[in-house]
Amino acid sequence: MADEELEALRQRRLGEIRAEHGDPSADPSQQEAKQREAEIRNTILAQVLDQAARARLSNLALVKPDKAKAVENYLIQMARFGQLAGKVSEQGLIEILEKVSQQTEKKTTVKFNRRKVLDSDEEDDY
Repeated sequence: MADEELEALRQRRLGEIRAEHGDPSADPSQQEAKQREAEIRNTILAQVLDQAARARLSNLALVKPDKAKAVENYLIQMARFGQLAGKVSEQGLIEILEKVSQQTEKKTTVKFNRRKVLDSDEEDDY
């Protein structure tokens, strides 16, 4: 439950900061909707993940927020369609992370452009 309270505090503080800087997205009704959505997400995740898996997902969110959001969406979707038998353990979360990583894997290629350089040593030999 501390995770939900912490997230609520973060959302509230973020709204205050945006309001101070005149951000148009600081509309109170939008902030309330976002806060409700975050609370619902946290509630669902609390129901489907055990404590160790939630901790791992929290750590992932600090390092790679996009990947953590994708995993959260995947878990919520599975929960809504009744595809989860019980609480997901840390090992189950690791397997889901591997699946998401394979789907979103970016292929990195390195291309070397080698230039031919005239060797001036040959001229000195005469």
